[in-house]
Amino acid sequence: MNMIRNIVTAFVLLFAGVAFAQSNTPSNPTWWSKYLYLSTHAAGANSGAGTSTSVGANVDVSNECGPQSETYITLNTSKPKNLAGGSNEIFRLPMRAYASFDNGSSWTGVDAPLPPSLNGTNDGRFASDPSLVFDSRGNLFYSYIVVFFGNGNGFNGSELAVAKSSDGGKSFPGATFFSFASGGDHFNDKPMITADTNPGSPFRDNIYVAWDAASGGSTGGGIRVAHSSDHGATFTVTRADNPSGPGRSIAAVPFVGPNGELFVAWNDFSANAITFNRSFDGGNTWGTPVVVANKTLAFDIAIPAISFRGALEYPACDADRSGGAHNGRLYCSWMDLTPAGVTDIFTAFSDDNGATWSAPETITDPLGFSADRFYQWLSVDQTNGSVNVSFYDTRNDITGARFMTDVYFTQSTNGGVTWRQPNTRVSSASSNEHDCNGIFPCSAIDYGNQYGDYEGIVSYGGTSHPIWTDSRRNQQAATGCRTNELMEEVFTATVK
Repeated sequence: MNMIRNIVTAFVLLFAGVAFAQSNTPSNPTWWSKYLYLSTHAAGANSGAGTSTSVGANVDVSNECGPQSETYITLNTSKPKNLAGGSNEIFRLPMRAYASFDNGSSWTGVDAPLPPSLNGTNDGRFASDPSLVFDSRGNLFYSYIVVFFGNGNGFNGSELAVAKSSDGGKSFPGATFFSFASGGDHFNDKPMITADTNPGSPFRDNIYVAWDAASGGSTGGGIRVAHSSDHGATFTVTRADNPSGPGRSIAAVPFVGPNGELFVAWNDFSANAITFNRSFDGGNTWGTPVVVANKTLAFDIAIPAISFRGALEYPACDADRSGGAHNGRLYCSWMDLTPAGVTDIFTAFSDDNGATWSAPETITDPLGFSADRFYQWLSVDQTNGSVNVSFYDTRNDITGARFMTDVYFTQSTNGGVTWRQPNTRVSSASSNEHDCNGIFPCSAIDYGNQYGDYEGIVSYGGTSHPIWTDSRRNQQAATGCRTNELMEEVFTATVK
């Protein structure tokens, strides 16, 4: 049965009322929940500029009707008070972009560009999967996928998008769209973007996007990496995994070393491993993939807090470019199952450009009870070499079922050898996107999407900025929103 038939079958099951018993599959990517909503509802109107409101130490970045999910954040090192973020819009077509010019105290919001429909007004398209990066010149690049659908044909194809902003994220006048796939071969999924900002690198200000060509075979699937040497105007695509392999990989993350080395790590769910490769010529050619760590979980797991879609296995990696004691050290983090049957966050590091890796270590607090940790993200502070990780954690759950989540933070200042304990709670309110149980009113939460597939963090100058979504404001009214329409909101906080 081909990929499209698998997807159609999944739609039938969803509308038959068994969707909540399913989790992700390689042939049923997580952004299909957005497709399902938009296929039966009119898309919401595009939003204009907006500003956030503060909730205690946390800042509501989105402050917008409807659910947002799956967040990312970056920082302009030439103007460190300039932060930029992004999130999925579940009830609307475009991606949402956020910008702050006061170190995260307040935010603006704007939609990122979409291309024209494929075949006229009867077709639709929407965006998903945000990631952002600044180059050394202060240009901001926003990567995402565009999914085309409609005209009675369901899924019509997908492509990559990179939008560019020259004003710190307040506006995105245009975007480059590339690598269209009809779906007969593969669909494009889960892009992540990075830039080479090293002053002495021969590839300085190259832009790199890595993603998985999901559900393909040896020629159609695999990990793709696009590189641009003309500031995002055009991209050249290569394949970073084994071209003769099964192509059963997802969740690619690119990152850059101190001398312009390009690295990419991903979840190889065929081999059940976090896998890694490297390029020393700006992404033109690649070495032989190596294993960072073998895993217990292959693709995802339906933990209680995110059981309706399953928590995806997603590596988050970075390199030390600080010039300090661990300059050049590479770090990767990921979620895996523990012998106790809960999920936890693991890290490993490499001092030889990824040829070998340290044994995996957990980074969270040991507890005398069960708690799930998931959707970690990692950022190295390039001013001091500290390694910073944020993640969702269910340790504060009062339902007895590990439904409630908070965002926590931990840090290593000795090259990932030890991690700060106790971990620091970042979110000032717990979120429950699984079940009401009479504790939190949670009607109208978009169960098909929940938290998305990842959250983000960026660290610089001794300050970290985690970004995440939660449902604390679901029952609050907002200007222009009906009750129950805030659903998931995007939050951030400053951690010093």
